[in-house]
Order: sequence, then C-alpha cells, then structure tokens
Amino acid sequence: MPIETTRDLHDHLELAITIELATVPPYLYAMYSIEDLDSQAALLLRSIVAEEMLHTALVTNLLLATGGTPDYASTRYMTRFPTDLPHHDPPLTIDLEPCSDELIRRVFMRIEQPEARDAPAQPDTFETLGQFYHALEIGIERLSETTDLFSDPQAEAQLSDPRFYRPVAFDADDSGGLILVDGLDSAREAIDIIVHQGEGLSDERWADPAHQELTHYNKLLQISQGVVPLGKVRQVRTGPRTTDFPPAIQPVSELFNAIYRSLFLVLHRVFEPGVNQAQAVGVLYLLMADVLSQLGRFLVHQPIGNGEHASPTFQIYEFASREPLHEVTVLAERCAKTHPELSTVNEALRSLGFIL
Repeated sequence: MPIETTRDLHDHLELAITIELATVPPYLYAMYSIEDLDSQAALLLRSIVAEEMLHTALVTNLLLATGGTPDYASTRYMTRFPTDLPHHDPPLTIDLEPCSDELIRRVFMRIEQPEARDAPAQPDTFETLGQFYHALEIGIERLSETTDLFSDPQAEAQLSDPRFYRPVAFDADDSGGLILVDGLDSAREAIDIIVHQGEGLSDERWADPAHQELTHYNKLLQISQGVVPLGKVRQVRTGPRTTDFPPAIQPVSELFNAIYRSLFLVLHRVFEPGVNQAQAVGVLYLLMADVLSQLGRFLVHQPIGNGEHASPTFQIYEFASREPLHEVTVLAERCAKTHPELSTVNEALRSLGFIL
C-alpha cells in the first residue's frame, strides 16, 4: 500500500516503531547468553540495542511531528516470539536464541542487511529496512507538498533534547542522536540517522563521518567473521517460557517481564506533553541499564538442569490492575525473600512512583 494520506503515513510510522522494538529482545537475549558480558562481542550487541532505542525515539518524533499520537501504554508495539519480522520479504523468523555465529548470519545480519543504492523504495513488503525507510521519506516528501504536514509538530512531546541520549561503547557521538523534527529537512535527517547507523548502504561500513563507529551490519560482521571473538555462550533455551523454569526462579522471570512491560508505560509518559522528561528519561535508563540488566544477569546464572540455564523470556506481562507499580513491587518483594541479592531492585522501584 503506497503512502498517500497522513493516515497511511502514521500507520507506516507505527509499523516502524514495532519493527525497531521487535529487534531489541532477540539482540538482548543473545547478549545475555554470552558468558563474558564485558566482552567486545557483548558490548557490540549492547551498542546496537542502544541505537535501536534511539531509532524508536526518532520514529516517534516523526509520528508526533506529522500529527500522530504514539500508543506505548498498550501492547501494540510489543512482540510475541517467535514471529516473522513484520513485512519482511522473504519471511524472516525471529526468536529468542543463544548467541552463535550462525544466528548472527541467519537472522541478525539479514535484519541489518544494507540497502543497495539502486534498490526501489518499498512501503509494505521489503527485503531491507533501508527500502522501507526510503519509502517513508518519499511519502513524507510527497505529503509535505500537498498538505501542511508539519503544522503542529508537538515539539513539547518529542524526545529531542540531545542530553537525553548517551552513546555507549562502540557508538560515536557524531553518528547522530536525538533531534527535534519540525519540518521536511529535520525529518530527512532523522531517517538518515536511522538508516546510516543501522543498515547503511552497500558500500558504507561507517555510521559516522570520522569513521569511529561501524554500522550495525558491520558490527555483526565483525563477530561472524571472528574478528571479534564470540567467546563462551551459556546453554539457554530457544524460545523459553517462564513455566520452563523451576518454581524458585519463575517469580524472577515474571518480574523481568513486568519490568520490561513497565518500560513501555514509561515510554508512554516520556512522549506525553507536560511531563518532566528529565525525570522520565532517568527512570527509563534506570530500568534498562540497572534493573533489567541485573535481572537478566541473575537469570542466566541459574542452572535449571541438563546443563541448561534460565534466561529472560520477554513474554508480554499483563497487569491485573490499574496499579502496575504495586504489582511490580509485590513481585520484587517476593523475589527478594527467596533471592536476597535482588533486594536492590526494590530500592530502584521507588523512583517509579511518579510514572506508574
């Protein structure tokens, strides 16, 4: 379906949000499965995840700038695994799998496959994400010629303060960060950042002018070619479920999923006009970098028999009430009683009061 109306554009931008976020759990799962989480291979995967979150924010800014409203409060942008990457042709199944050279080649490098310079724009079924974003750019250009597309860019709701995005190891400051989208030029710039950090073009290895940061595809290529050793990988299951684990570990798995669901609720507040974005973004970083990381590291250290270990499951957690903070706190307290080393999660959750 071509992008002919503003509604078409918003539908495609929301699809872009779903696609960007669909890649995060498989990348994180593969990272957590690596025994040395401070290794270059693990840090390369973490750097890709950080930029997928940046790309999600930039697409959300595009949606807001053109009059749309993101819906992170629901589960519409969340993915149930296994699944086919939306609109990818040929079909590309993504699941939660332990890291391997084969996984990187079979799945991750196909997600980040560079767009050939002569590849046609594809708004619906596409072989590369570059083709999809090219179609988005063309759609925005055409609509801006016939409509007042950026009449109300909702600048207050956009996440555009450059201080709110911090590049991690293997990412470079000048490859691009948060920007305010308020017209055609800034919309093009946002799409350019997404494409060049992620897939790049066929003959481009670098995401930044100074050649300090590789594109996602070339980061993955370094691992698949052994330039960056993968190292030892824990034996975790493909497509795990919380019920796969012993009873003592299941509450930790549920807590991980509840925290991951809470990330989306925090994102919903981040993009609301009038919210204290500095506080909201601080909570977002706390949940991702500290709480989820701690729970993920804990899970992959728990043996479940037959040489296997537990792992995050990224199942969609449905809150039973309108008080998600209370539910998360109860889960955290339950986990801390059995696993005292997780008591610090309770302390971190106190900062969520104004968000959830």
